[in-house]
Amino acid sequence: MKIRTVIEADLDQIVELNQANLPAVGPTDRAQMARFVEQTHSFLVAATPDDRVGGFLVGLPPGTDYGSVNYTWFSARYRSFIYVDRIVVGSAGQGQGTGRRLYDSFADAGRETGAEVMLAEVNVKPRNDQSLRFHERYGFTSVGEQDTDGGDKRVTMLEYRL
Repeated sequence: MKIRTVIEADLDQIVELNQANLPAVGPTDRAQMARFVEQTHSFLVAATPDDRVGGFLVGLPPGTDYGSVNYTWFSARYRSFIYVDRIVVGSAGQGQGTGRRLYDSFADAGRETGAEVMLAEVNVKPRNDQSLRFHERYGFTSVGEQDTDGGDKRVTMLEYRL
């Protein structure tokens, strides 16, 4: 899959892929994805050979007006960072290095801006073992945990030094 920047024509496929991967990622709609296009540091797509969306990563810089409790947690503790709001890789791209390539591209873009760390969170309740294993193999370390969604979810807060 080819890693490229999102285009408007991708948004419906992105929403469909996102919603197919609940609760590993939060729900979304086309309007929120369109806002991300304007707000993000990087909005990357893993495109299949026929230019369909096989995966995506939404990444934010510090200082973004974004109401996520996880983004707020990181913003209170870090000054120079890039934040992975969400990453989804469709079944065809799983186990093929697609997630790693999306993260590598995002990390490279963060280094170019002088960011010191890449930040992300992963569900530990409900447990997302696949994502936890991926982030551990990539080199992320846990720097805390917090409950979200009124205690229905719990996430581990992760950092990767750039």
